[in-house]
Amino acid sequence: MSCSMAAWSAAKPCAGLTRAVMILTFRATSVICLGRLVRMRGERTHGIIAVLRFETMLDTRVAASYVALLYDHLTTSGLDAVACLGEPPSPTQHFVPMSHWQALLEKAQQADDRPALGLRVAAGIGPRHFGVVGYAALACGNLAEALARLERYHASVYDVNPVSVQVLADRVVLAWGTERGKPGALVDETAIASLVQLARDMTGRFLPVVRVTFVNPPPDDPTPYTDYFGGEVLFAQPATEVHLQHEQLQLPLRRSDPALLALLDAQAEQLLAQVSALPAEVEAWRRRLVPLIREARPTLAALADTLHMSARTLQRRLSDQGLSFQQLLDDTRRHLAEGHLAEARLDLAEIALLLGYSEQSAFQRAFKQWTGSTPAQWRRTHRMPRL
Repeated sequence: MSCSMAAWSAAKPCAGLTRAVMILTFRATSVICLGRLVRMRGERTHGIIAVLRFETMLDTRVAASYVALLYDHLTTSGLDAVACLGEPPSPTQHFVPMSHWQALLEKAQQADDRPALGLRVAAGIGPRHFGVVGYAALACGNLAEALARLERYHASVYDVNPVSVQVLADRVVLAWGTERGKPGALVDETAIASLVQLARDMTGRFLPVVRVTFVNPPPDDPTPYTDYFGGEVLFAQPATEVHLQHEQLQLPLRRSDPALLALLDAQAEQLLAQVSALPAEVEAWRRRLVPLIREARPTLAALADTLHMSARTLQRRLSDQGLSFQQLLDDTRRHLAEGHLAEARLDLAEIALLLGYSEQSAFQRAFKQWTGSTPAQWRRTHRMPRL
């Protein structure tokens, strides 16, 4: 996936660029590259198209953290969200079926019958509604990298129709077909408006969209849509599309969400506290290592820098404790992984992200080396009972 989305960051197409097609398969929460670049002889184009194919799943679904967005909207509007929608998903629930999400949106529409509900719901979105994936996106350097990461792990948040990415001479087009059905105007409009609003939230600026298209019939009044997206909005189209300018994808991101970061740090502290006592110095090193792991830069030099000492000095002090840096890193990752797996609040892809792995498969290999079991096997035998 990162190979296809790299085109976003360097979206500078030139004349005569051959078409490249990359096929990737998304499993529930991980991405496995199956294809390769294929050169199409005798064909010249300005675009690079990445086609993404999904394996069959039992049901389309959305993350429970994403559903919280709707409860937040009703509460902010002065309505009793629980009375309107029923009880929200439990803290241990990862997903809700698409059918349930559709029903919740319909109930919200009945309670708040103003037009363009999806746009108003999306206005309150933030990285916290994307959980770990939202934090991981904010850790990226620019909007292109953040969108690539969101797309890579999108099945952990919003698993509906496959998306294709087309890099054109003057824009980048994200398009969603109808291979897995049409979830309806409320679902589509909330999703697309949320994506655009999240991009605006991450960059800290209003981003007018070149064009947005929807597969659903037009509303009675399209004005709220053109006002919200800041560009052309078309309805009853073959696909749902978002057109962005190349310059927008190069925008840097604002600082990470402090509330989400504090929550992740608190969870890590709680998990490490469950481990048997260590010498104070080793414990301090391990706690400094946690954010470096999450940011995917867990190196000896980076840890030494946070401790205001040279890498050589840290290496000597680790040796005095009978440790190497790799041992410290592996032990910290293993304890965090076991804690997350036992609590069952995160799926495997999210845990891999928190532990600084770019691929879920890399996390699975490392965990099996540490424990002799796969993460899924370990979770089945060590999962904490739900109260």
